[in-house]
Amino acid sequence: MTGTTPTQARSVAHSTFVIERTFDAPVARVWQAFADPEQKHAWFGTSDDWTSTEDTDDFRVGGTAVSEGEFHGGPVSRYVATYTDVVEHERFVLTYNMWLDGAHISTSVATYELAADGDRTHLRYTEQGVHLDGHDSAEQREEGTRGIFDALAVHLGG
Repeated sequence: MTGTTPTQARSVAHSTFVIERTFDAPVARVWQAFADPEQKHAWFGTSDDWTSTEDTDDFRVGGTAVSEGEFHGGPVSRYVATYTDVVEHERFVLTYNMWLDGAHISTSVATYELAADGDRTHLRYTEQGVHLDGHDSAEQREEGTRGIFDALAVHLGG
């Protein structure tokens, strides 16, 4: 996969953002929405406007997840993650890279922390990213991540 064109300026932008969200489901149910590949496929980055060309998930330390496809017939988006830490029902950490039409746009470390809040689950998501060559920004990534968590809430039933 290529990067920028010879005339395109190179740049690096670092960012960190945190999203906290409470879901109306117990920790075990939220955990399964991430850990079970069939459940995750039902809500993670999917919609009627998304055409998937690859979708795999091996939820374990050292396992990888890949999601590739097109949104609205636009550029090909590719997400490749590696799980680096998995503590059942408590947290998982992954590194992931994103590409658009073959251009590497970012590398991130994402930490998901889950905690019981009665019969609900509090999620604290922290992302530390490196955004490359102006292809995207922390603000765009945070907005997209919030949208993914909205889809998770619908999947969980509220």
